Amino acid sequence: MTAVSDPTANPSAPVLLDLPPLTAAHFARIEDKVAALLHTRCDVVAMQGEALLPLEACIRSAVRPGSTALNIITGPYGETFGGWLRSCGADVVTLTAPFTGAADPQQVADALRQHPEIDFVSLVHAEAATGNTNPVAEIGAVVREHGALLMLDAVASVGAEPLLTDEWGVDLCVIGGQKALAGPAGVSAVSVSARAWERIAANEQAPRRSYLSLLDWKERWIDGGRTALPHAPAQLEMLALEQAADRVEAEGLAAVITRHRAASAATRAGIQALGGLAPYVVHDEDAAPAATTLRAPEGVDAREVVAAAVAADAAVPVQAAAGALAKERIRVNHYGRAAERAVVTASLMALAGGLRALDVPVDAEAAALAAGAAWDTVVAG
Repeated sequence: MTAVSDPTANPSAPVLLDLPPLTAAHFARIEDKVAALLHTRCDVVAMQGEALLPLEACIRSAVRPGSTALNIITGPYGETFGGWLRSCGADVVTLTAPFTGAADPQQVADALRQHPEIDFVSLVHAEAATGNTNPVAEIGAVVREHGALLMLDAVASVGAEPLLTDEWGVDLCVIGGQKALAGPAGVSAVSVSARAWERIAANEQAPRRSYLSLLDWKERWIDGGRTALPHAPAQLEMLALEQAADRVEAEGLAAVITRHRAASAATRAGIQALGGLAPYVVHDEDAAPAATTLRAPEGVDAREVVAAAVAADAAVPVQAAAGALAKERIRVNHYGRAAERAVVTASLMALAGGLRALDVPVDAEAAALAAGAAWDTVVAG
């Protein structure tokens, strides 16, 4: 007879099995905690997959064939949205901002004026891949005045910078837990305004009886008072999301945001003092608090810098970019538990070591001093 191993034999292992069922009431409480993070009184639906699930669900639910959408591109996710919009049969007006900066609200207003038929606008709040963030409050005001729906990808911004969903007029706001919230990647959430529900209900092409269906969630979950779950919940991921939200609440959302702002400011200041590298996003106000992107020195492959930096300290959250910019761009993640002073300093020192290994002159001491001063300035307020 084969012996069955006991997963509880290791007392240090987390207890992940044999948990009591996640009730509908508990599921609803977790959604309410997400709503607090989004500063919204609208319906929030927690969906059983990473954030690409609700992002695609929003577009396929709210965008009808023959409509016109404005897609604002400031990084790779905006490019993804354009493909989904076109596959829904929409005419897509594309507004592309330099990845080294942010979208311009005036250009958004101009595009809306030139195309009065636009009834849907898609925007990424912060692009971790490019390291930029967009002025959602100003863009939201322009979109609201025009009368279009605004969908916002806030996966890399929630918990890292202010996110005022209702105040900014965001109709569909999608978040994930894996970045600034330091939570799970396998569950996500979307807030849906009353205007968005009306648009979705009127769209005959909106998914039904599908994993992408927001209407199924509304009819089977929200309209029933959130008393009976429509399917078995992703229990471990939902509990992890709740713990992430609780940890943010315990620290204080304002303190978490300040920590991310300090990490961004310290990284940028340290890099400028270090030498060799330069911030990829030009202006500080356009820099995302969740991640900083860097431009490699002329003639130096960014991937070699990253490899040498990680060889110096394998724990630092430094990575090479993907795609066409892989040779010239480096990304330093400082979100979630990595938004700490010690992690920023370690990242700078690892990059200094990586550059030295490639014969690029640097000043590590100046970088550390500049980063520390920038951190203290942000925290002091």
